[in-house]
Amino acid sequence: MGGQRSRKTRPELVRARVRRGMSQEAAAEALGVTPTTWARWERGEQGVRACYRPLIAAVFGVEAVEVERWIDGWSYGETSSWPIAGCDDDSPAATVKSAALLWRLEMDPSRRHLLASLPFVPGALGEWLVSWNYGTPTASAARQDEGREVGLADVARIVEAQKAFGQIDQRFGAGLVRPVVVKYLHETVAPLLRGRYDERVGSELMTAAAGMTWLAGWTAFDLNRHGQAQQHFGQALRLAKSGDDPLTGAWVLATLTRQAIHLEQGAWAVWLARAAVDTARRAEASPHVMALMLVREAWATALQAKLAENPDRHTAKQVERLITEAERAYAQGATDRDPEWVGRYEEVELNAQVGRCWSMLGEHRRAVGPAEAAVIEFGERVPRTAQFNQLHAAEAYLGMGELEQALDSARAAIPATKTLTSARTVELARQFAGQLEPYGDSVMVREFRDHLNSELAA
Repeated sequence: MGGQRSRKTRPELVRARVRRGMSQEAAAEALGVTPTTWARWERGEQGVRACYRPLIAAVFGVEAVEVERWIDGWSYGETSSWPIAGCDDDSPAATVKSAALLWRLEMDPSRRHLLASLPFVPGALGEWLVSWNYGTPTASAARQDEGREVGLADVARIVEAQKAFGQIDQRFGAGLVRPVVVKYLHETVAPLLRGRYDERVGSELMTAAAGMTWLAGWTAFDLNRHGQAQQHFGQALRLAKSGDDPLTGAWVLATLTRQAIHLEQGAWAVWLARAAVDTARRAEASPHVMALMLVREAWATALQAKLAENPDRHTAKQVERLITEAERAYAQGATDRDPEWVGRYEEVELNAQVGRCWSMLGEHRRAVGPAEAAVIEFGERVPRTAQFNQLHAAEAYLGMGELEQALDSARAAIPATKTLTSARTVELARQFAGQLEPYGDSVMVREFRDHLNSELAA
Protein backbone atom coordinates (compact mmCIF):
# COMPACT_ATOMS: atom_id res chain seq x y z
CA MET A 1 0.00 0.00 0.00
CA GLY A 2 1.07 3.64 0.54
CA GLY A 3 4.27 3.04 2.50
CA GLN A 4 5.43 -0.08 0.66
CA ARG A 5 7.90 -0.16 -2.19
CA SER A 6 6.68 -1.05 -5.64
CA ARG A 7 8.74 -2.27 -8.60
CA LYS A 8 6.12 -1.46 -11.22
CA THR A 9 6.48 1.64 -13.35
CA ARG A 10 3.51 3.97 -13.30
CA PRO A 11 2.89 5.13 -16.87
CA GLU A 12 -0.60 6.43 -16.05
CA LEU A 13 0.89 8.79 -13.48
CA VAL A 14 3.34 10.04 -16.10
CA ARG A 15 0.58 10.49 -18.69
CA ALA A 16 -1.58 12.39 -16.19
CA ARG A 17 1.27 14.81 -15.56
CA VAL A 18 1.99 15.28 -19.24
CA ARG A 19 -1.69 15.90 -20.03
CA ARG A 20 -1.55 18.76 -17.52
CA GLY A 21 1.53 20.16 -19.21
CA MET A 22 3.51 19.86 -16.00
CA SER A 23 7.16 19.08 -15.54
CA GLN A 24 8.26 16.69 -12.79
CA GLU A 25 9.45 19.72 -10.83
CA ALA A 26 6.04 21.42 -11.14
CA ALA A 27 4.20 18.27 -10.07
CA ALA A 28 6.52 17.88 -7.09
CA GLU A 29 5.97 21.50 -6.09
CA ALA A 30 2.19 21.08 -6.26
CA LEU A 31 2.39 18.03 -3.97
CA GLY A 32 4.94 19.45 -1.56
CA VAL A 33 7.59 16.79 -2.27
CA THR A 34 11.03 16.90 -3.87
CA PRO A 35 11.45 16.35 -7.62
CA THR A 36 13.50 13.26 -6.76
CA THR A 37 10.58 11.78 -4.83
CA TRP A 38 8.17 12.47 -7.69
CA ALA A 39 10.55 10.88 -10.20
CA ARG A 40 10.83 7.79 -8.03
CA TRP A 41 7.05 7.58 -7.83
CA GLU A 42 6.78 7.62 -11.61
CA ARG A 43 9.47 4.95 -11.95
CA GLY A 44 7.82 2.79 -9.31
CA GLU A 45 10.92 2.88 -7.14
CA GLN A 46 9.14 4.34 -4.12
CA GLY A 47 5.73 3.81 -2.54
CA VAL A 48 3.28 6.70 -2.44
CA ARG A 49 2.18 7.34 1.13
CA ALA A 50 -1.54 7.37 1.85
CA CYS A 51 -1.54 11.04 2.81
CA TYR A 52 -0.37 12.11 -0.67
CA ARG A 53 -2.96 10.22 -2.71
CA PRO A 54 -5.92 12.59 -2.28
CA LEU A 55 -3.57 15.48 -3.03
CA ILE A 56 -2.64 13.86 -6.34
CA ALA A 57 -6.35 13.47 -7.08
CA ALA A 58 -6.93 17.13 -6.29
CA VAL A 59 -3.98 18.38 -8.34
CA PHE A 60 -5.01 16.38 -11.42
CA GLY A 61 -8.74 16.87 -10.96
CA VAL A 62 -9.74 13.20 -10.80
CA GLU A 63 -11.48 10.90 -8.35
CA ALA A 64 -9.37 9.28 -5.65
CA VAL A 65 -10.02 5.78 -6.97
CA GLU A 66 -8.45 6.82 -10.28
CA VAL A 67 -5.23 7.71 -8.49
CA GLU A 68 -5.22 4.30 -6.81
CA ARG A 69 -5.37 2.76 -10.28
CA TRP A 70 -2.45 4.88 -11.49
CA ILE A 71 -0.33 3.95 -8.50
CA ASP A 72 -1.24 0.35 -7.74
CA GLY A 73 -3.13 -0.76 -10.82
CA TRP A 74 -6.35 -1.37 -8.89
CA SER A 75 -8.94 0.32 -6.67
CA TYR A 76 -9.20 0.08 -2.91
CA GLY A 77 -12.96 -0.47 -3.11
CA GLU A 78 -14.53 0.70 0.14
CA THR A 79 -11.71 3.08 1.05
CA SER A 80 -12.20 5.67 -1.64
CA SER A 81 -9.92 8.32 -0.24
CA TRP A 82 -7.21 8.98 2.32
CA PRO A 83 -6.39 11.76 4.74
CA ILE A 84 -4.42 14.82 3.71
CA ALA A 85 -3.19 15.88 7.16
CA GLY A 86 -0.99 13.02 8.24
CA CYS A 87 2.37 13.14 6.51
CA ASP A 88 5.52 12.36 8.42
CA ASP A 89 7.17 15.80 8.23
CA ASP A 90 6.07 17.76 11.31
CA SER A 91 8.36 20.74 10.77
CA PRO A 92 6.69 24.18 10.97
CA ALA A 93 7.50 24.81 7.31
CA ALA A 94 5.82 21.58 6.21
CA THR A 95 2.87 22.26 8.51
CA VAL A 96 2.36 25.73 7.05
CA LYS A 97 2.55 24.33 3.54
CA SER A 98 0.02 21.54 4.18
CA ALA A 99 -2.34 23.98 5.91
CA ALA A 100 -2.24 26.39 2.98
CA LEU A 101 -2.88 23.52 0.57
CA LEU A 102 -5.89 22.30 2.55
CA TRP A 103 -7.42 25.78 2.67
CA ARG A 104 -6.72 26.36 -1.02
CA LEU A 105 -8.55 23.14 -1.89
CA GLU A 106 -11.50 24.37 0.18
CA MET A 107 -11.70 27.48 -1.98
CA ASP A 108 -11.38 25.71 -5.35
CA PRO A 109 -14.90 24.91 -6.64
CA SER A 110 -13.55 22.15 -8.87
CA ARG A 111 -11.83 20.38 -5.97
CA ARG A 112 -13.96 21.28 -2.96
CA HIS A 113 -16.22 18.29 -3.56
CA LEU A 114 -13.26 15.98 -3.00
CA LEU A 115 -12.87 17.20 0.56
CA ALA A 116 -16.60 17.14 1.24
CA SER A 117 -16.80 13.52 0.09
CA LEU A 118 -13.81 12.26 2.09
CA PRO A 119 -14.65 9.40 4.44
CA PHE A 120 -13.70 9.36 8.08
CA VAL A 121 -10.55 7.23 8.30
CA PRO A 122 -10.07 5.77 11.81
CA GLY A 123 -6.61 4.43 10.94
CA ALA A 124 -5.30 7.96 10.38
CA LEU A 125 -5.89 8.74 14.05
CA GLY A 126 -3.15 6.35 15.09
CA GLU A 127 -0.58 8.16 12.94
CA TRP A 128 -1.65 11.49 14.42
CA LEU A 129 -1.45 10.22 18.00
CA VAL A 130 2.05 8.84 17.43
CA SER A 131 3.15 12.11 15.82
CA TRP A 132 1.61 14.19 18.61
CA ASN A 133 3.07 12.13 21.44
CA TYR A 134 6.42 11.11 20.00
CA GLY A 135 7.18 13.43 17.11
CA THR A 136 10.25 15.64 17.21
CA PRO A 137 9.54 18.82 19.21
CA THR A 138 9.60 22.02 17.20
CA ALA A 139 12.98 23.72 17.43
CA SER A 140 11.60 27.17 16.65
CA ALA A 141 8.35 28.65 15.38
CA ALA A 142 10.17 31.68 14.00
CA ARG A 143 10.22 32.35 10.27
CA GLN A 144 12.61 34.83 8.69
CA ASP A 145 11.96 34.22 4.99
CA GLU A 146 10.53 36.72 2.58
CA GLY A 147 7.08 38.01 3.32
CA ARG A 148 5.35 40.70 5.33
CA GLU A 149 6.28 41.35 8.96
CA VAL A 150 3.74 39.71 11.29
CA GLY A 151 3.11 40.96 14.81
CA LEU A 152 0.99 40.12 17.84
CA ALA A 153 -1.71 42.52 16.63
CA ASP A 154 -2.20 40.29 13.57
CA VAL A 155 -2.53 37.28 15.84
CA ALA A 156 -5.06 39.10 18.03
CA ARG A 157 -7.25 39.77 14.99
CA ILE A 158 -7.35 36.03 14.18
CA VAL A 159 -8.39 35.26 17.75
CA GLU A 160 -11.15 37.89 17.68
CA ALA A 161 -12.36 36.67 14.30
CA GLN A 162 -12.59 33.12 15.62
CA LYS A 163 -14.67 34.30 18.59
CA ALA A 164 -17.06 36.13 16.27
CA PHE A 165 -17.37 33.19 13.88
CA GLY A 166 -17.85 30.83 16.81
CA GLN A 167 -20.74 32.90 18.14
CA ILE A 168 -22.45 32.74 14.74
CA ASP A 169 -21.95 28.98 14.67
CA GLN A 170 -23.48 28.57 18.13
CA ARG A 171 -26.42 30.82 17.32
CA PHE A 172 -27.29 29.71 13.80
CA GLY A 173 -25.43 26.47 13.04
CA ALA A 174 -22.43 25.70 10.87
CA GLY A 175 -23.97 26.10 7.44
CA LEU A 176 -24.16 29.87 7.75
CA VAL A 177 -20.61 30.52 8.92
CA ARG A 178 -18.43 27.76 7.47
CA PRO A 179 -17.81 29.39 4.04
CA VAL A 180 -16.60 32.54 5.81
CA VAL A 181 -14.27 30.54 8.07
CA VAL A 182 -12.48 28.72 5.24
CA LYS A 183 -12.25 31.91 3.19
CA TYR A 184 -10.65 33.68 6.17
CA LEU A 185 -8.16 30.85 6.57
CA HIS A 186 -7.20 30.97 2.89
CA GLU A 187 -7.13 34.74 2.38
CA THR A 188 -5.95 36.01 5.79
CA VAL A 189 -4.32 33.27 7.88
CA ALA A 190 -2.32 31.55 5.13
CA PRO A 191 -0.48 34.76 4.04
CA LEU A 192 0.36 35.52 7.68
CA LEU A 193 1.82 32.04 8.17
CA ARG A 194 4.02 32.67 5.13
CA GLY A 195 5.23 35.99 6.57
CA ARG A 196 8.19 36.89 8.81
CA TYR A 197 7.93 36.54 12.59
CA ASP A 198 10.03 35.86 15.65
CA GLU A 199 9.72 32.93 18.05
CA ARG A 200 7.06 34.48 20.28
CA VAL A 201 4.86 35.70 17.44
CA GLY A 202 5.32 32.41 15.60
CA SER A 203 4.11 30.37 18.55
CA GLU A 204 1.08 32.61 19.08
CA LEU A 205 0.36 32.62 15.36
CA MET A 206 0.44 28.82 15.15
CA THR A 207 -1.94 28.59 18.10
CA ALA A 208 -4.35 31.10 16.58
CA ALA A 209 -4.23 29.29 13.23
CA ALA A 210 -4.89 26.01 15.05
CA GLY A 211 -7.96 27.52 16.70
CA MET A 212 -9.39 28.80 13.43
CA THR A 213 -8.62 25.48 11.73
CA TRP A 214 -10.36 23.70 14.60
CA LEU A 215 -13.44 25.83 13.84
CA ALA A 216 -13.29 24.81 10.17
CA GLY A 217 -13.28 21.20 11.35
CA TRP A 218 -16.03 21.74 13.89
CA THR A 219 -18.33 23.36 11.33
CA ALA A 220 -17.70 20.48 8.89
CA PHE A 221 -18.54 18.08 11.74
CA ASP A 222 -21.82 19.93 12.37
CA LEU A 223 -22.67 19.45 8.68
CA ASN A 224 -21.92 15.70 8.92
CA ARG A 225 -18.90 15.98 6.60
CA HIS A 226 -16.81 13.77 8.81
CA GLY A 227 -13.81 13.11 6.58
CA GLN A 228 -13.53 16.81 5.85
CA ALA A 229 -13.79 17.60 9.56
CA GLN A 230 -11.12 15.03 10.33
CA GLN A 231 -8.75 16.72 7.87
CA HIS A 232 -9.02 20.05 9.65
CA PHE A 233 -8.74 18.54 13.12
CA GLY A 234 -5.57 16.77 12.03
CA GLN A 235 -4.20 20.01 10.61
CA ALA A 236 -5.11 21.87 13.81
CA LEU A 237 -3.19 19.27 15.80
CA ARG A 238 -0.10 19.82 13.63
CA LEU A 239 -0.34 23.59 14.03
CA ALA A 240 -0.67 23.23 17.81
CA LYS A 241 2.46 21.09 17.86
CA SER A 242 4.34 23.62 15.73
CA GLY A 243 3.30 26.31 18.22
CA ASP A 244 4.37 24.12 21.16
CA ASP A 245 0.89 24.52 22.63
CA PRO A 246 -0.17 21.34 24.44
CA LEU A 247 -3.43 22.81 25.75
CA THR A 248 -4.70 23.59 22.26
CA GLY A 249 -3.58 20.11 21.23
CA ALA A 250 -5.58 18.62 24.12
CA TRP A 251 -8.61 20.63 23.01
CA VAL A 252 -8.31 19.26 19.47
CA LEU A 253 -7.93 15.71 20.81
CA ALA A 254 -11.03 16.19 22.96
CA THR A 255 -12.95 17.31 19.87
CA LEU A 256 -11.73 14.32 17.89
CA THR A 257 -12.99 12.25 20.84
CA ARG A 258 -16.40 13.89 20.43
CA GLN A 259 -16.42 13.04 16.72
CA ALA A 260 -15.41 9.43 17.42
CA ILE A 261 -18.25 9.18 19.97
CA HIS A 262 -20.70 10.55 17.43
CA LEU A 263 -19.56 7.95 14.89
CA GLU A 264 -19.59 5.21 17.57
CA GLN A 265 -15.89 4.49 17.16
CA GLY A 266 -15.65 3.28 20.75
CA ALA A 267 -12.03 2.16 20.95
CA TRP A 268 -10.70 5.22 19.12
CA ALA A 269 -12.82 7.52 21.29
CA VAL A 270 -11.21 6.10 24.43
CA TRP A 271 -7.68 6.31 23.02
CA LEU A 272 -8.17 9.90 21.88
CA ALA A 273 -9.71 10.88 25.22
CA ARG A 274 -6.85 9.34 27.17
CA ALA A 275 -4.34 11.15 24.96
CA ALA A 276 -6.18 14.42 25.70
CA VAL A 277 -6.14 13.75 29.45
CA ASP A 278 -2.46 12.77 29.43
CA THR A 279 -1.55 15.87 27.41
CA ALA A 280 -3.47 18.13 29.80
CA ARG A 281 -1.86 16.54 32.85
CA ARG A 282 1.65 16.95 31.43
CA ALA A 283 0.88 20.60 30.74
CA GLU A 284 -0.40 21.05 34.32
CA ALA A 285 -3.72 22.27 32.93
CA SER A 286 -6.19 24.25 35.00
CA PRO A 287 -9.01 22.43 36.85
CA HIS A 288 -11.66 23.43 34.29
CA VAL A 289 -9.54 22.09 31.43
CA MET A 290 -9.04 18.83 33.31
CA ALA A 291 -12.79 18.60 33.95
CA LEU A 292 -13.50 18.84 30.22
CA MET A 293 -10.90 16.20 29.36
CA LEU A 294 -12.04 13.81 32.09
CA VAL A 295 -15.72 14.00 31.20
CA ARG A 296 -14.84 13.26 27.57
CA GLU A 297 -12.97 10.15 28.72
CA ALA A 298 -15.99 9.17 30.82
CA TRP A 299 -18.28 9.65 27.81
CA ALA A 300 -16.00 7.61 25.55
CA THR A 301 -15.75 4.85 28.15
CA ALA A 302 -19.54 4.80 28.55
CA LEU A 303 -19.90 4.44 24.79
CA GLN A 304 -17.51 1.51 24.80
CA ALA A 305 -19.64 -0.12 27.51
CA LYS A 306 -22.80 0.54 25.49
CA LEU A 307 -21.31 -1.05 22.36
CA ALA A 308 -19.95 -4.09 24.20
CA GLU A 309 -21.91 -7.33 23.89
CA ASN A 310 -21.32 -8.11 27.56
CA PRO A 311 -20.55 -4.87 29.42
CA ASP A 312 -18.94 -5.44 32.80
CA ARG A 313 -19.43 -3.65 36.07
CA HIS A 314 -15.77 -2.59 36.07
CA THR A 315 -16.38 -0.29 33.07
CA ALA A 316 -19.35 1.35 34.78
CA LYS A 317 -17.22 1.91 37.87
CA GLN A 318 -14.53 3.46 35.72
CA VAL A 319 -17.09 5.87 34.19
CA GLU A 320 -18.30 6.82 37.66
CA ARG A 321 -14.73 7.42 38.85
CA LEU A 322 -13.99 9.68 35.88
CA ILE A 323 -17.22 11.63 36.43
CA THR A 324 -16.41 12.16 40.10
CA GLU A 325 -12.91 13.33 39.23
CA ALA A 326 -14.27 15.73 36.57
CA GLU A 327 -16.87 17.20 38.93
CA ARG A 328 -14.28 17.73 41.68
CA ALA A 329 -11.95 19.42 39.22
CA TYR A 330 -14.66 21.77 37.96
CA ALA A 331 -15.67 22.65 41.53
CA GLN A 332 -12.21 24.13 42.11
CA GLY A 333 -13.32 27.07 39.98
CA ALA A 334 -11.87 29.16 37.18
CA THR A 335 -8.26 30.36 37.27
CA ASP A 336 -6.13 32.84 35.37
CA ARG A 337 -4.56 29.84 33.61
CA ASP A 338 -7.78 28.97 31.80
CA PRO A 339 -7.44 29.23 28.00
CA GLU A 340 -10.12 31.23 26.23
CA TRP A 341 -11.89 28.19 24.80
CA VAL A 342 -12.54 26.54 28.15
CA GLY A 343 -14.30 29.68 29.38
CA ARG A 344 -17.27 28.68 27.20
CA TYR A 345 -17.52 25.34 29.00
CA GLU A 346 -20.25 26.04 31.55
CA GLU A 347 -21.17 23.81 34.49
CA VAL A 348 -24.56 23.07 33.00
CA GLU A 349 -22.84 21.65 29.91
CA LEU A 350 -20.56 19.53 32.07
CA ASN A 351 -23.63 18.15 33.82
CA ALA A 352 -25.38 17.48 30.51
CA GLN A 353 -22.40 15.48 29.23
CA VAL A 354 -22.37 13.54 32.49
CA GLY A 355 -26.03 12.82 31.80
CA ARG A 356 -25.11 11.38 28.42
CA CYS A 357 -22.73 9.00 30.20
CA TRP A 358 -25.50 7.79 32.50
CA SER A 359 -27.87 7.36 29.57
CA MET A 360 -25.34 5.20 27.72
CA LEU A 361 -25.04 3.05 30.83
CA GLY A 362 -28.84 2.62 30.89
CA GLU A 363 -29.39 4.86 33.93
CA HIS A 364 -31.89 7.10 32.19
CA ARG A 365 -33.38 8.71 35.30
CA ARG A 366 -30.00 10.23 36.08
CA ALA A 367 -29.83 11.64 32.53
CA VAL A 368 -33.15 13.48 32.32
CA GLY A 369 -32.46 16.22 34.88
CA PRO A 370 -29.15 17.46 33.43
CA ALA A 371 -30.57 17.47 29.89
CA GLU A 372 -33.64 19.48 30.87
CA ALA A 373 -31.53 21.91 32.91
CA ALA A 374 -29.38 22.50 29.80
CA VAL A 375 -32.48 23.20 27.71
CA ILE A 376 -33.58 25.88 30.18
CA GLU A 377 -30.11 27.38 30.55
CA PHE A 378 -29.18 27.56 26.88
CA GLY A 379 -32.62 28.27 25.41
CA GLU A 380 -32.40 30.94 22.73
CA ARG A 381 -28.82 31.79 23.74
CA VAL A 382 -27.32 28.60 22.28
CA PRO A 383 -30.27 27.01 20.46
CA ARG A 384 -28.32 24.11 18.93
CA THR A 385 -27.13 22.90 22.33
CA ALA A 386 -30.65 23.37 23.71
CA GLN A 387 -32.10 21.31 20.85
CA PHE A 388 -29.61 18.49 21.37
CA ASN A 389 -30.43 18.31 25.06
CA GLN A 390 -34.15 18.45 24.35
CA LEU A 391 -33.75 15.29 22.28
CA HIS A 392 -31.40 13.73 24.84
CA ALA A 393 -34.13 14.23 27.44
CA ALA A 394 -36.61 12.61 25.05
CA GLU A 395 -34.30 9.61 24.64
CA ALA A 396 -33.98 9.30 28.41
CA TYR A 397 -37.76 9.38 28.88
CA LEU A 398 -38.09 6.75 26.18
CA GLY A 399 -35.53 4.61 27.97
CA MET A 400 -37.65 4.91 31.12
CA GLY A 401 -40.71 3.74 29.19
CA GLU A 402 -42.47 7.12 29.42
CA LEU A 403 -43.55 7.37 25.79
CA GLU A 404 -45.86 10.36 26.02
CA GLN A 405 -43.29 12.46 27.89
CA ALA A 406 -40.62 11.42 25.40
CA LEU A 407 -42.75 12.51 22.43
CA ASP A 408 -43.61 15.84 24.07
CA SER A 409 -39.93 16.56 24.67
CA ALA A 410 -38.94 15.56 21.14
CA ARG A 411 -41.73 17.59 19.59
CA ALA A 412 -40.38 20.72 21.29
CA ALA A 413 -37.04 20.13 19.56
CA ILE A 414 -38.41 19.98 16.02
CA PRO A 415 -38.58 23.75 15.24
CA ALA A 416 -34.79 24.05 15.63
CA THR A 417 -34.24 21.54 12.83
CA LYS A 418 -35.72 24.14 10.48
CA THR A 419 -34.13 27.30 11.82
CA LEU A 420 -30.57 26.01 12.37
CA THR A 421 -28.21 25.28 9.49
CA SER A 422 -26.96 22.17 11.25
CA ALA A 423 -27.17 18.69 9.76
CA ARG A 424 -26.67 17.17 13.20
CA THR A 425 -29.93 18.64 14.51
CA VAL A 426 -31.83 16.88 11.73
CA GLU A 427 -29.86 13.67 12.16
CA LEU A 428 -30.56 13.51 15.89
CA ALA A 429 -34.28 14.05 15.36
CA ARG A 430 -34.39 11.27 12.78
CA GLN A 431 -32.43 8.97 15.09
CA PHE A 432 -34.98 9.53 17.83
CA ALA A 433 -37.78 8.74 15.40
CA GLY A 434 -35.99 5.50 14.56
CA GLN A 435 -35.91 4.54 18.25
CA LEU A 436 -39.72 4.65 18.25
CA GLU A 437 -39.96 1.51 16.12
CA PRO A 438 -41.12 -0.71 19.03
CA TYR A 439 -44.08 1.67 19.45
CA GLY A 440 -44.83 1.92 15.75
CA ASP A 441 -48.48 0.95 16.14
CA SER A 442 -49.16 3.76 18.59
CA VAL A 443 -51.30 6.61 17.29
CA MET A 444 -49.12 9.09 19.17
CA VAL A 445 -46.00 7.78 17.45
CA ARG A 446 -47.57 7.88 13.98
CA GLU A 447 -48.69 11.46 14.56
CA PHE A 448 -45.22 12.45 15.79
CA ARG A 449 -43.51 10.89 12.79
CA ASP A 450 -45.94 12.54 10.37
CA HIS A 451 -45.33 15.89 12.06
CA LEU A 452 -41.56 15.45 11.96
CA ASN A 453 -41.52 14.46 8.28
CA SER A 454 -43.82 17.35 7.41
CA GLU A 455 -41.62 19.88 9.21
CA LEU A 456 -38.40 18.55 7.71
CA ALA A 457 -39.92 18.55 4.23
CA ALA A 458 -40.93 22.18 4.71
